[in-house]
Amino acid sequence: MKMITAIIKPFKLDDVREALSDIGVQGITVTEVKGFGRQKGHTELYRGAEYVIDFLPKLKLEIAVSDDLAAQVIETIRDTANSGKIGDGKIFVTSLERVVRIRTGELDDEAL
Repeated sequence: MKMITAIIKPFKLDDVREALSDIGVQGITVTEVKGFGRQKGHTELYRGAEYVIDFLPKLKLEIAVSDDLAAQVIETIRDTANSGKIGDGKIFVTSLERVVRIRTGELDDEAL
């Protein structure tokens, strides 16, 4: 089992969610986050005053999947969230030791 964590631009959420649903992903957790990578934020002009936005708004997606679905999920997120511009985000993959469904006590793949 894998935990796939993706940081994407907010306007890509609906496209990514639909694409993941199409390949059989049944659950996803979305968190609004702020951060920066290589682009180091940007400068904006408001009422004649210039100011720097250090942390840009992003969305953090967390998806727990079985090992056989992980590669397809990663590819789907990469293809769907790609705008071709700096700041498209990152995908992180970690192994899950154990998953427990609280309601039924199911374990691991059955709990997903």
